[in-house]
Amino acid sequence: MSHTTRDQKPLLTRIRRIKGQAEALEKAITDETECAAVLQQIAAIRGAVNGLMTVVLEGHIREHLGAEEMSSLQRQKEVEQIVQALRSYLK
Repeated sequence: MSHTTRDQKPLLTRIRRIKGQAEALEKAITDETECAAVLQQIAAIRGAVNGLMTVVLEGHIREHLGAEEMSSLQRQKEVEQIVQALRSYLK
């Protein structure tokens, strides 16, 4: 069982919170809220997304790279997948 399947409920809770924050940001823009509050909302969304990424990445590393039965070639492929995901995320 995948770590994202096993941890589905808390992950979905995080995602729904991010969705709510994004909707609040949209409303703030629509309502012409002052920019300091908009900036604060953007920072909150970024923090929430970073937290989600951290949890999923940690689970992936522990489950996939920590597997003892994994061959060296398979481990290298997993490392490349993580590197690609991180490069994309950090752009």
